[in-house]
Amino acid sequence: MEPWYATREDVMRALDSKLTARNAGQIDRALASGSRDVEALCHRRFYPELGSRYFDWPNAQRAASWRLWLDDSELISVIALSSGGTVIAASDYFLEPNRSGPPYNRLEIDLDSSAAFGGGDTHQRDISITGLWGYRDEETPAGTLTAAVSSASATTLSVSGAAAAALGVGSVLRVDTERLLVTGRAMADTGQNLGGSGLTAQANVVAVAVADGASFAVDEVLLVESERMLIVDIAGNTLTVKRAWDGSVLAAHAAGVDIYASRTLTIARGALGTTAATHSLGAAVQRWDPPGPVRDLTIAEAVTQLTNETAGYARTRKSGEGGTSERSMDATALSGLRQRVYDSHGRKGRVRSV
Repeated sequence: MEPWYATREDVMRALDSKLTARNAGQIDRALASGSRDVEALCHRRFYPELGSRYFDWPNAQRAASWRLWLDDSELISVIALSSGGTVIAASDYFLEPNRSGPPYNRLEIDLDSSAAFGGGDTHQRDISITGLWGYRDEETPAGTLTAAVSSASATTLSVSGAAAAALGVGSVLRVDTERLLVTGRAMADTGQNLGGSGLTAQANVVAVAVADGASFAVDEVLLVESERMLIVDIAGNTLTVKRAWDGSVLAAHAAGVDIYASRTLTIARGALGTTAATHSLGAAVQRWDPPGPVRDLTIAEAVTQLTNETAGYARTRKSGEGGTSERSMDATALSGLRQRVYDSHGRKGRVRSV
């Protein structure tokens, strides 16, 4: 699974859609298509990927002997560099453009050093670079683990309320040095029960009493018996919620019933060139964030695909006197967003940046 630049929950909010297994699969498919469409438009991949890549030297670019153009292999940072089997120290080269990178599109030998490219038995794959490839590695703290990950093969992750509210299906996470992809989520017992006198089956009864409000987060989805609720505010140990959320049915609930929250994540381990490992209780969870315009366009592409599928790719609108004529829906707004994202984040050369 390649990373997406938005989450299932982002698209559901944009469509005001309730979650079912059927529409979840449809949204996921649209997100995968939208993310790849954004990459094709911008001629680059935005997510960070750890790995080694190899370059011919000398090559057909006819560049200066001390400069290596990276073409579509944009760099965020370098771990190790060698040429002809000889290691080149970090102090002997520069990543450029230094004023705006990352991403970096070329690597230059420091002419004040004794380092040089070449020297191998053949020009093929003479230069080896191990590093973090992609656009940028910008992360946001997203809570902590509430249970240790004791096996490198485990496929679930238990997170805190803050993390649950900040994450969605499609999020790219980092715990310690391992990156993980969120592929699903499920309800888990919060360890707290409904307080006060319970809840009646009225939409305007929105105060949920709990023992510890600090363990919850705004925008987190709760499950009380069969009713889902969205937390919209927290004051002390009282949660203000939207009742009958996500297509669930409004119902009465007695005091003392268990409160569940969507805090168990299904994950793909060792993603983007990292290695699956164990993680301790309380380990920090970091969420990788795509550029804002890229995220917006991915959501827009997914929403467009979903609404077109619903309409059988035949969306029209009435016009003229009495609405007697039909024409296809205008996509000016989407075209404008595509152009803005290309202007701000597109590589203007498909392969080479010269």
